[in-house]
Amino acid sequence: MINHHFSNDTIVAVATAPGVGAIAVIRLSGPEAITITNTVFKGKDLTTQASHTIHFGTIRDADKVLDEVLVSLFMGPHSYTKEHVVEISCHGSDFIVQQIMQLLLKHGARLANAGEFTKRAFLNGQFDLAQAEAVADLIASDSALSHEVAMKQMRGGFSQEIKRLRGELVHFASMIELELDFGEEDVEFADREQLRTLILHIQGIIRELLKSFELGNVIKNGVPTVIVGKPNAGKSTLLNKLLNEEKAIVSDVPGTTRDFIEDEINISGITFRFIDTAGLRETTDKVEALGVERTMQKLSQSSLIIYLFDITEVTAEEVQAELDRLNPKKMPIVAVANKIDQATPGKLKAFDSIEGLLTISAAKGAHLEELKQGLVEKVNLGKLNVQQHTIVTNLRHVDSLNKTYAALDDVLNGLALGMSGDLVAADIRRALYSLGEITGEITTDDLLDNIFTKFCIGK
Repeated sequence: MINHHFSNDTIVAVATAPGVGAIAVIRLSGPEAITITNTVFKGKDLTTQASHTIHFGTIRDADKVLDEVLVSLFMGPHSYTKEHVVEISCHGSDFIVQQIMQLLLKHGARLANAGEFTKRAFLNGQFDLAQAEAVADLIASDSALSHEVAMKQMRGGFSQEIKRLRGELVHFASMIELELDFGEEDVEFADREQLRTLILHIQGIIRELLKSFELGNVIKNGVPTVIVGKPNAGKSTLLNKLLNEEKAIVSDVPGTTRDFIEDEINISGITFRFIDTAGLRETTDKVEALGVERTMQKLSQSSLIIYLFDITEVTAEEVQAELDRLNPKKMPIVAVANKIDQATPGKLKAFDSIEGLLTISAAKGAHLEELKQGLVEKVNLGKLNVQQHTIVTNLRHVDSLNKTYAALDDVLNGLALGMSGDLVAADIRRALYSLGEITGEITTDDLLDNIFTKFCIGK
């Protein structure tokens, strides 16, 4: 970890979302954050006040009062960036915010780059790189599970797992390196069988972490859920009912939906990205045929399929054949019978052979809660205790874990072939390097720029 790279300049940015609101927060960080603010603040002398205090006063440009504000002081190292930090809470007028920003820039602050506050926090040792990335995930979280996973990672859950693995490897690497200093004496400080056992153990943990990414990606980005079926099965009606708005055009004319329509809702803490698609049928209409082609593309990209059918128009055998055709990879699929309000009890009974069948009336909104619950159970995330599981949600971390695993494979091969200590040590160092990339023990300027430029400006 790189520690205490305190900057000589003081940065400033608006920390709240753009647009008019009740208040806006302007954040400064750096050695002159308090003195610059004090220069334009009329109230108590901020340079003599204690850390973690709030002060009422006015911001003035010479004798002109720009706004009444609250100023919060956080003195380094007891702040988010470990530098002096000031947060000015002013009224949320865009004009007022810009006037105050221009005044602070005139008195020596500079505009912050995207993610620069969090980048300074990382460089100053506030937290490691994986935790810093979790800050961005926390800001972007839009469901209970994505919030919970991001919060756990920001508090160091994933980092502790990686550091523990790295620490065990470092011990053996140092023992092998020590052997190289006594090369002529043929001594062995690192027990090769213990090292092999450790490598296999670490690889097992890495496999579990990599496996968790499938779930982690769903938690972070939502469940791509495609609604498919024949024209006029009620797909658009169902989407509108789920979203509680008239998102899709509903018509009795088959083939109204010719492109996909996408929106998302949160069900039991899980975000579902619903995609309404063109109806599946043979057609000579070129535009409609293109819509059907895109439907098949969306199917291949989905994590969950809702196959919706009009129960009054088809047989159970036809439905089963379509389910088998649409889902050769056996991904989670939910068969949903629509228009049950128009079906006889005998017709409903005929579909008992369809496994896990759900029945609804999209037009009347009947049994939609049962459908939602069925979707949650199909994804099987609702019972996942993220507090007890380390879950990988970041593709960069997956890449580093894969590189670590490959390097450890080379260590095992080297041990099996009786390779010299220096070659085994080189492979261990590769594994350590890849693990270090995750938490930031190993960094480059390009890596940091790539990560932090994806943050919002005021974070």
